Amino acid sequence: MENNYQKDSITLIGAVGLGIGVMIGAGIFALLGQVAQITGALFPFSFIVGGMITAFSAYGYAKMANAYPSAGGIGMFFVKAYGKGTATGGAALLMAVSMVINQSLIARTFGTYTLQLFGVGPDTFIVPILGVGLIIFAFLINLTGNKLIQTFTSIVSILKIAGISIFALAALWVSRFSFDGVLSGDIPEQNALGGFIASLALTILAFKGFTTITNNGSEIVKPHKNVSRAIAISISICLVIYLLVTWAVSSNLSVSEIVAARDYSLAEAARPTLGDYGLWFTVGIAILATISVIIASIFAVSRMTAMLTEMKLIPHKHFGLPGNLQQHMLVYIATIAIFLTVFFDLSRIATLGAIFYLTMDIMFHWGILTRLKKKIDAKISIIVAALVFDVVVLGAFIWFKITTDLLIAILSIVFMSIIFVGEYFYLKKRSFDEDDEATVETHSH
Repeated sequence: MENNYQKDSITLIGAVGLGIGVMIGAGIFALLGQVAQITGALFPFSFIVGGMITAFSAYGYAKMANAYPSAGGIGMFFVKAYGKGTATGGAALLMAVSMVINQSLIARTFGTYTLQLFGVGPDTFIVPILGVGLIIFAFLINLTGNKLIQTFTSIVSILKIAGISIFALAALWVSRFSFDGVLSGDIPEQNALGGFIASLALTILAFKGFTTITNNGSEIVKPHKNVSRAIAISISICLVIYLLVTWAVSSNLSVSEIVAARDYSLAEAARPTLGDYGLWFTVGIAILATISVIIASIFAVSRMTAMLTEMKLIPHKHFGLPGNLQQHMLVYIATIAIFLTVFFDLSRIATLGAIFYLTMDIMFHWGILTRLKKKIDAKISIIVAALVFDVVVLGAFIWFKITTDLLIAILSIVFMSIIFVGEYFYLKKRSFDEDDEATVETHSH
């Protein structure tokens, strides 16, 4: 099956655009308020530490991408580490599902921010309707191919970086670049350290868009050099943007105000300092950002799942659909994202995404540490550090959710179990069917 993989079709700037396109969306528009709810006034520091942990994690991905550039990205990396088995299929599916979860997170964020133009709160059925509309639009754009996607995401990435920077600097200017919100804000008295560590799961999720770049490795110009460069540039730009925005928001809103408006905190921060024009501008940037995120993310995960299907690691039925395998994946991905957008709220969507991603990341680094460190010339100390950070953060986050939202913690474990058990039985059945075919061929001769 042909998937329209186009070698050298994505430039370094285009790759950076894809990475930023996914990162600057969920991270700052949807997650800032939720992080503040957990950490209080310390939420800017959570983004700083989350960025530092991501840098350790990105080292392994850059090393793997330099050694094995592939349109299958992380799926191919797991094949190199674990072979074509349940671990590879399950872990790659965790990554794919976490990306689809991210799409539903962004879709609801799009709906929530858009309604701020009309003074409508987030607790309305219109939010998921707008989110579903965005997913369908992104699906249609993705049917057009690489060139339009690259051009669109690159242009929008530049616009939203400029727009968010203008918002942050204007808000800081009005507040006279005050640190009062950070230095004198409320900090949870009980289990402050545990809550802070747990919050890192969400801020790491805010940076995970860099993996979009690795999922398109073989299509990037000079992938052995440019994949790692694109990852480093994307994370650096996003960290600076996140620092400016968290500082600006904390300078203009109290922690209680941020938490009250946690699903649209940037729009709320624009109201008191920049007035209606500032609100409209901020919402406009949020709309642009969320549109580019959805398009870039669907593009990447469709490539990845198409590659996994070609490697016979996940099942596929075309159901009479026209087009190639990658286009079929677009249909399935959009359908799942629509389901999540309709039935889950922002907080629970983010929880699922963070747990799935960190679990996958732990398996990824364990594979490098135990099987590939010499082949890709990776420094053991950095890989071990990334692994330890992931385990500590995931443990703290799951414990935090058990004490605050037991249902979603249980659902996360159940969904992951279904993925791995389902993958095990699929591969077992496939192996059995292939053995039967081999037996039939032997007898026919």
